[in-house]
Amino acid sequence: MFKSGFVTIVGRPNVGKSTLTNKIMGEKLSIVSNKPQTTRNNIQTILTGEDYQIVFVDTPGIHKPKHKLGEYMVNSAKDSIKEVDLVLFLINPCDEIGKGDKFIIEALKSQNAPVFLVVNKVDENTHERVAKTLDMYSKEYDFKEIIPISALRGKNVDTLVNLMIQNLPEGPQFYPEDMITDVQERFIVSEIVREKALRNLRDEVPHGIAVDIIQMKQNEKGTYHIEVDLICEKTSHKGIIIGKNGAVLKKIGETARYEIEKLLNAKVNLKIWVKVRKEWRDNNLLLKELGYKKLK
Repeated sequence: MFKSGFVTIVGRPNVGKSTLTNKIMGEKLSIVSNKPQTTRNNIQTILTGEDYQIVFVDTPGIHKPKHKLGEYMVNSAKDSIKEVDLVLFLINPCDEIGKGDKFIIEALKSQNAPVFLVVNKVDENTHERVAKTLDMYSKEYDFKEIIPISALRGKNVDTLVNLMIQNLPEGPQFYPEDMITDVQERFIVSEIVREKALRNLRDEVPHGIAVDIIQMKQNEKGTYHIEVDLICEKTSHKGIIIGKNGAVLKKIGETARYEIEKLLNAKVNLKIWVKVRKEWRDNNLLLKELGYKKLK
């Protein structure tokens, strides 16, 4: 019997959703940074075994939107809940259920798929705190399974995958077995550049940046020539991104190029241009040009 289905991982920003997806897949597909709201598009990753196929929809964190880009991210996350076979609600141990998680629990009540409560970062917390968290959340919702894990260290991740397979319906193989993502390479490249920018910049700049790939060509020797616009909202941000004598931009470029070469398994020449587009996060037309098409 072949089992297949769509699984979405929901949770507040920065609880470890992308880290969990990457640990399960064994490849770096979702942008991972220590700053909230780093995942902006629903990346579908595909895990295929002998008798199963799990298609993961990686959602942006559900949070109260502050601008049109934030609205896009929240709508995207809410929509993904309604059309899946299984929901993983990822949380971190805590002393009380915050407004953000209460918001998510209410959203979960409007859909019919089974929900797993996945408690991440248990290795960074005491047993008492983890136990208290499990008790609090189990009183708020009838979870199909409750699984404590460490996404970063891989603790209990195999158990989680096995439970997912058990709870998926019988179904077809949606994608070829060697396919691990339906996201274009260009998009993954842009996410890598954005991740490196997030890691190297101050708090106020990162979420005011976007990446637009202007050119991505491979020559006859197999080398990729990639040109990228790194878009920010303020002229003052442009100076921060470039850094003294271009040091910050150089570091972003070097670290991004290294990872892109691993992804494409080829030599890469990467050029990054910093452009100012004032208030791009509230500009519907520009958001659509940058690939955020699901605005409502």
